[in-house]
Amino acid sequence: MIQIYLRILQFVRPYWRHLSVSIVCTVFFSLFSGISIYLVIPLLDTLFDQNALVEVTGSAPDPQLPGWIENLKESVSDSFNSFVFAGEKLDALFRICLIVLAAFFLKNIFGFIQAYSLAYVEQGVMRDVRNALFRHIHKLSLGFFTHERAGNLISRVTNDVNVIQHSISASFLNLLREPLLVLVFLGIAVSISWKLTLISILILPLALQVTARIGIRIHKESSNIQSKMADMTSALQETITGVKVVKAFGMEKFETRKFAKQTKKYFEYVLKITRIRNMGPPLTESLGVLAAVVIIWYGGKQILVDHTLKASEFLGLLFAILQTMHPLKELSSVSNRLHESAAAGSRIFDILDMQPNIREKPGAVELEELREKIEFRNVTFAYEETRDAAQSDGRAVLKNLSLVVKKGEVLAVVGPSGGGKTTLVDLIARFYDPVEGKILIDGVDSRDFTIESLRSKIGIVSQETVLFNDTVRNNIAYGLVDSPFENIVRASKAACAHEFIIALPRGYDTMIGERGIMLSGGQRQRLSIARAILKNPPIMIFDEATSALDSESEALVQEAIEHLMQCRTCFVIAHRLSTIRNADRIIVLDGGEIVQTGTHKDLLKEKRGVYHRLYELQFNA
Repeated sequence: MIQIYLRILQFVRPYWRHLSVSIVCTVFFSLFSGISIYLVIPLLDTLFDQNALVEVTGSAPDPQLPGWIENLKESVSDSFNSFVFAGEKLDALFRICLIVLAAFFLKNIFGFIQAYSLAYVEQGVMRDVRNALFRHIHKLSLGFFTHERAGNLISRVTNDVNVIQHSISASFLNLLREPLLVLVFLGIAVSISWKLTLISILILPLALQVTARIGIRIHKESSNIQSKMADMTSALQETITGVKVVKAFGMEKFETRKFAKQTKKYFEYVLKITRIRNMGPPLTESLGVLAAVVIIWYGGKQILVDHTLKASEFLGLLFAILQTMHPLKELSSVSNRLHESAAAGSRIFDILDMQPNIREKPGAVELEELREKIEFRNVTFAYEETRDAAQSDGRAVLKNLSLVVKKGEVLAVVGPSGGGKTTLVDLIARFYDPVEGKILIDGVDSRDFTIESLRSKIGIVSQETVLFNDTVRNNIAYGLVDSPFENIVRASKAACAHEFIIALPRGYDTMIGERGIMLSGGQRQRLSIARAILKNPPIMIFDEATSALDSESEALVQEAIEHLMQCRTCFVIAHRLSTIRNADRIIVLDGGEIVQTGTHKDLLKEKRGVYHRLYELQFNA
């Protein structure tokens, strides 16, 4: 826990100025809080004419404080009394009222500045942690996202970061202000009667022991709460994303019941941890009240029987002791907050400590352009969860594959589902790296190039079109924010998208909704192609770009694709064989191996080949 807590505090360093202001204001806030309580004594003396010294009668006086403390106390008291009680009673009352007003005013001013400064630190740290998480998530390899639920990631960036806010306030407010307040109030109490103060201090060991035990239990339960919040967020995200499928299959009640189960589990854990957390303050307060009752009895005896204490001093001491109850209650919850924050921080640092599988080599060079060819040389690939098995029983997605694609060539990749087609093109963009072998660009290993320069030379149009809740213009110019509007229009015309765009309510400035929901499938695909045309990459990858479209949309998209293919090296994955008739070359992948290669006409001649079988299944030839 301590290591995680210290890592959280590392994010506080950039805000040391605001933190310093908060700490200084906390000190003054505590001092003026004590002064405002101490002024009760002269106020009561003035109102009830109790300023005369109390005569000690009866039993022997209590043992005295050390000499230097007693002298300091008397010196301060004499100076204060000579200022306050000089002149008439009304003058003294007026001065006391002014001092009380000034003390409370300054206390509140310092309290406000302290609260604002600390809030600045808290919100700044939360912002920085979220930015660090978001930045790091984008550095992680594509394989990470295939295993991690989106809702879980969202929960860590939102809910878990909210929880670690408590560690900031607990560290620099509760652990500083509350002990200071306790010391100030106890100092006032000691100056009045150290024996009565000692009785009140006896509750501290019991309170600390109760707090420690509760904190341990809370740490165990906090991880469960964050996990259940992630499950709930995932269920919500998945249902909203797939709402059309849910409605189409009439699964609203099923999804509602499933979500209700998640909320019930979260509800139960929250109640459990709330029950544990809320045990601390009542127990601490009960111990404090017990001490207060003992103090009232013993102090009353000193006033009524022993005559060793003035009533005004006793009330001042009682107010001071009672004022320690709130800081002690807050301190009893500090441990709980730190344990909750540590649990949330652990989930956050699990992500931040995760290293991407795809890393850039030290000294990697820029890829300037594709001059000659792309070569797959003895490439074997298996996804992480199957790599051990792949070595023993051949579960590799690609197996010792070799292939050369010349610059400007259009290569079509076909084959049964699961044959490794998408994996093949994903390796080009280094979404994954081969387990064995290498991919060469003009004879240079693709891992020797910077990732940014490599991917800048590649455009991808996939079956699942990804658009953002933004304008048409910004979606086309994604990644090219400074692109002139004329170039955007030119790309749209080449993608056969200009006509439907200008027919939209606000043309290129029309908001298209989340994932482009306001557009048809064909329109979304043509925007994706316009984006690729504007990027103008020398290498294009088409992954089932027309498989989900109707015939009319497919014709328009196919026309746009043909514009985009011109003078580029293209990899085309297609189940619809009609869309690849004009490819320069077709390879057939089956079981991770190239089983056939040739043109459309050549492959149809091989009557027993995989390509011919696929063709017959589609066209009933």
